[in-house]
Amino acid sequence: MKIYGMTAPNPKRVRMFVEEKNLEIPFETVDLAAGDASERFGNRSPLGRLPVLELDDGTLISESVAICRFLELEYPNPPLMGVGALEQAEVEMWNRRIELGLFRYIADYFQHTVPFFKDSVHQVPEYAEAAKASAREQLAWLDGALADRRFIAGDSYSIADITAQVAIDLGTPSVITIGTGLKDLSRWHTEVSARASAR
Repeated sequence: MKIYGMTAPNPKRVRMFVEEKNLEIPFETVDLAAGDASERFGNRSPLGRLPVLELDDGTLISESVAICRFLELEYPNPPLMGVGALEQAEVEMWNRRIELGLFRYIADYFQHTVPFFKDSVHQVPEYAEAAKASAREQLAWLDGALADRRFIAGDSYSIADITAQVAIDLGTPSVITIGTGLKDLSRWHTEVSARASAR
């Protein structure tokens, strides 16, 4: 088993998930910008995206949450996607809320402002500013949600916390940060950032 990845948010999500599971799966870095997608990486990812999990029999699984779901089912402890139908649904609900709200807006701001993406994304500065404003609204909303819970989806650390942390950490160089008034979000971020998987 091997995971192909790079220094980017979605491969980071999978790496953190693997570390939280205490698994030893080798990671191979792929530099898509240097032509690895066609020369060394081959056709392992039809859409040219990372991460990709390659099983021992050659089966390929792409998309970060699909990889995490496979690993969760193969290695259920410690559980990171909930236990039982209700908890699993709640973790999925919160992870999707973070993906479709906070993560998306921060990533959009990043892609529409960073020169690295200018050849692959039609950058729209006006949209970048709107995405930044939406991301800040999502941070305030998440602060309120964390007022009565330790972690994003409840009392247990889960993939929703991984997704939220990766999103927020991506936002830091993009000037989308946790404001001083967001005490519950700050408390949560300090706690999850101290975990070994976050280093």
